[in-house]
Amino acid sequence: MSTVTTPGAGVRPAAVPRARLDWRLRFGALSLIWGFSFLLIKVGTDGYAPFQVTLGRLVFGAAVLVAAMAVKRERLPRGARTWLRLTVAAFLLNALPFSLFAYAELTIPSTLAGVCNATSPLWGMALSLVALSEDRPTRLRVAGLGLGFLGVLTVLGAWQGFHGLDATGTAMALLASLSYPVGWIYVRRTLAGTGHSHLSMTGAQLLLATVQLAVVTPLFTSFPSRFPLVPLLAVAALGALGTGLAVLVQYGLVAEVGPTTAQMVTYFIPVIATAAGVAILGESLTWTTPVGAAIVLAGAALTQARPKPRTPRPEVTPG
Repeated sequence: MSTVTTPGAGVRPAAVPRARLDWRLRFGALSLIWGFSFLLIKVGTDGYAPFQVTLGRLVFGAAVLVAAMAVKRERLPRGARTWLRLTVAAFLLNALPFSLFAYAELTIPSTLAGVCNATSPLWGMALSLVALSEDRPTRLRVAGLGLGFLGVLTVLGAWQGFHGLDATGTAMALLASLSYPVGWIYVRRTLAGTGHSHLSMTGAQLLLATVQLAVVTPLFTSFPSRFPLVPLLAVAALGALGTGLAVLVQYGLVAEVGPTTAQMVTYFIPVIATAAGVAILGESLTWTTPVGAAIVLAGAALTQARPKPRTPRPEVTPG
């Protein structure tokens, strides 16, 4: 569910004050927040149209980041080219995947959506081999890619002809997970070295995504005649916690323990999403979901492996 790039993207990280909570507690909180996001999407779409859920999510999420920018006295980035590129990033990293997940969960359980989200590292690995020249394939990473997609087929029950699954909803969830690495690669190529802080860039990004949904939503939905309270609270929590607060927590983790450790939260999200969907929403669970999810996560972990640098042999001087 990550909506932003890490400091490796080349933008200046915001100054992060000394954290009061141990990073492991914040890591666990971030896992819970993003894991429960799929449940909140499901609850939100029970009362509102998918585009309305996404718009509400972005409004509340952007409000949190704007408030954080005001507290830290951060300014929005400047430059027409930067804003144009941020518009594309907002579409790929926020507007498109958020909307696709909301539409997908009209017909698929939140547990399946959470597992589909875990395929993002796999898509990222496949795309980076083509788009990023510095990412060289290794046998281990290619094996992880194959293993990961084998896990996807296991989750979907491919040998049973995908029986009982909504193909359209599943395809939307997988497309949403693909949109994230496409956006990350785009940001890495076009917005690196801007000199702006992550908070400033992401605040602008969410504001632009909010504008995009504000334009699209009235074209495809009508104004709600009523406002069911529980779905409304779910949308508010999805935006304020799952989109706004989660980004701030993620920044602190990246600054303190580095992007590699911080990104490991991805491997906990489907576990929590599955547990929440089964325990709270009463969604059914077959053996293919946990087994396939474990295979997906194992493959994703292998795709993130980096070869160890070779240590030069010391030269031996005769005599």
